[in-house]
Amino acid sequence: MMGITYADIELIRAADLILVQEGYLSADQIHQVQVSALVDSGASMLTIPRSLARLLNLQKMDEVQTELANGEVMQAEVVGPIEVRFANRRASVDAVVIEAETEVLLGAIPMQGMDVMIDPKRERLIVNPDSPNQARMLLK
Repeated sequence: MMGITYADIELIRAADLILVQEGYLSADQIHQVQVSALVDSGASMLTIPRSLARLLNLQKMDEVQTELANGEVMQAEVVGPIEVRFANRRASVDAVVIEAETEVLLGAIPMQGMDVMIDPKRERLIVNPDSPNQARMLLK
């Protein structure tokens, strides 16, 4: 039986990063937050509570039908883009918004984007040890 894995990740409103780059915002105006996320490779997307979507000032991009862990199917908003950061990795993804005050869920899509994986023995998120380091990737 696998245990429950949490990871400290950073969530950043990706549009703010572009606005800083282009000189429209200063770095201290970036909407960002550190959270402890439940890591679940059986889920597909990043899932966040409504309060976090508001805090990050994320815009609705779409609506999807989603199935919760208890089997309940519901209509949910998709917001984004969000830059997810863990260790020296980052990925830009969209997130499903849950109306209830729930924990952040880090699913397979953002995990693949960051090339991270669950270490089941230590029950923690790790950078994929088999992936080439970023410097080598830039040289190719």
